[in-house]
Amino acid sequence: MSKSYAVRNIALCTKDCLCLYVCPTGAADTENSIIDMEKCIGCGACANACPSRAISLVPREFPPQQRHDDEVLLAMNTLLSSKANQENIASTIDSKLAKAIEKSNRIMAEDIIREAGYMLPQSANTRTFLESQVDNPDIKEIVTELMSLIQPNEKVVTKEIWTCSICGYIHTGEMSPDFTCPLCKQPASAFTKS
Repeated sequence: MSKSYAVRNIALCTKDCLCLYVCPTGAADTENSIIDMEKCIGCGACANACPSRAISLVPREFPPQQRHDDEVLLAMNTLLSSKANQENIASTIDSKLAKAIEKSNRIMAEDIIREAGYMLPQSANTRTFLESQVDNPDIKEIVTELMSLIQPNEKVVTKEIWTCSICGYIHTGEMSPDFTCPLCKQPASAFTKS
């Protein structure tokens, strides 16, 4: 089996369908436009032929998430909360500039989340987050299915997840009685455990 396989971004696909003619296994010729990863041999012919660049190769097995020190994670979480707050404020203002600021903050927040290890579905952080949500009746079914489909590729270290009820700041790890929220300076009693 190849180390990578092709995926198609439907939003970018312009239906030129050159991929259908160059794929040696027929993996790109499907009814639902999703490339058959079982048939794909990872040759990249479809990606090279696609004029809209809607097809790319992704590894079958991702590397483990890059580790960060707790101080770096704290800084990322603080910055993430700030970006989320700025996005929320901008979303309440009706102007083109506010919409641009809202979108800019969303993109920066997504980058921070990815760097903090939550955007890779197989990361231990994502696994820990899913485990914290499995008892939520509104999403239990989908969380359980995701956990059965996505196996972590690194050791999962269970960490407590605490959310500030005032500003939404997320703290991972133990909650000490003298802890204060780095954003809104609320005491540990303002946090709820996920």
